[in-house]
Amino acid sequence: MEIEIPYTPRDVFKPFHDRSERFACIVAHRRAGKTVAAINDLIRDTITCPLKNPRTAYIAPFYKQAKAVAWDYAKEFTAPMRDVGLVVNESELRIDFPNGGRMRLFGADSYDSMRGLYFDSVVLDEPADFPVNAWPTVIRPALSDREGKATFIGTPKGRNEFYEIYKASLTNDRWFSALVKASETDILEPDELSEALKTMGEDRYNQEFEVSFDAAIAGAYWATEMQAVMAEGRIAEVPYEKSKPVYTAWDLGVGDSTAIWFAQFVGAERRIIDYYEASGVGLDHYVKMLNDRGYVYERHIFPHDIRVRELGSGKSRLETLAELGLRNYTVAPNLRVDDGIQAVRSFLSTCWFDEKKTDRGVEALKQYRRSYDERQRTWRARPEHDWTSHASDAFRYLSITNVVSDNWSGGGSIKRNIQGVA
Repeated sequence: MEIEIPYTPRDVFKPFHDRSERFACIVAHRRAGKTVAAINDLIRDTITCPLKNPRTAYIAPFYKQAKAVAWDYAKEFTAPMRDVGLVVNESELRIDFPNGGRMRLFGADSYDSMRGLYFDSVVLDEPADFPVNAWPTVIRPALSDREGKATFIGTPKGRNEFYEIYKASLTNDRWFSALVKASETDILEPDELSEALKTMGEDRYNQEFEVSFDAAIAGAYWATEMQAVMAEGRIAEVPYEKSKPVYTAWDLGVGDSTAIWFAQFVGAERRIIDYYEASGVGLDHYVKMLNDRGYVYERHIFPHDIRVRELGSGKSRLETLAELGLRNYTVAPNLRVDDGIQAVRSFLSTCWFDEKKTDRGVEALKQYRRSYDERQRTWRARPEHDWTSHASDAFRYLSITNVVSDNWSGGGSIKRNIQGVA
């Protein structure tokens, strides 16, 4: 029996559906229809996969977001198959197909729930907002044994991981790549785009509708300071100075990413020589990573809540880290976030960043921004909690903590006092 899916692809997405490449990256403007195209591509893959019991998945940064963005589309376009045995499972956001195939929606915020599964095709929506380990440690391995396909879709939010994916896709013949600008698709009326430009301002418009990775991020806290860092050439090769100690500053995630900055202080310069971020691993992983770096450490700056005891073990993470060998520490003061944001503004004026080892952290500092209330059309007082939060929180702790060492030379403006040392 032939089943006609009630989907007519827009012209701009026909090359995507006709592709032969295993991987795809689509950078598309708002309301272009990328989610509809991606969901229908998954439906087709679930139906036509030649392997037994096909498995496909749509993955958004958060489970609630996956449900809000894609679930209704998935049900709408599979509705004609309900008369021939298709089953919709609302509680699991899962659709079982008559051929034994299954399409399911996931949130990358709980990516561990995908461990042990296999996929024949996946769509990753706004992958830059995923936990850093979600794709390389769980989703990508789930494609391996059946050589599954992967499609990355999104709208730019600066030069983040999605930008790196798009840039890599341009030079790899195993990738399909598309950049979909509102000015070139004729999907939205010119009058609507003109009104959007007036309402949103040039930067936000260029980001959302002209898919610019270089547009300034609206509401970014440190936009001016980071522009100065770039304009003054302070993102460059910043080598490790072996005669000087290294300080680390941590943001310890609970169920999400842990971020660590590595800094040296030479004269009046704050040299940010390295950055590391991971999730889904124990504290022993981070201690091993520190040792593998080969740096000589003076102090480790931990967040103020590190002394909270965990219910399972009865120990605090501070005690666990001390048992693992990290005993020279400073606990950051419990200041208001606004005070920390202001401290970073001053701190950044003498910072130098290694362009290779700190690139993800630097991009997070550029994009860390206020949360926007869409209903009230105003900026909230609190920051947006997304992938930029962990790096930015750790950098705040580095900025607000008073640390000094006899090994520092000169630089009266950065001379501090050690407090709270174990």
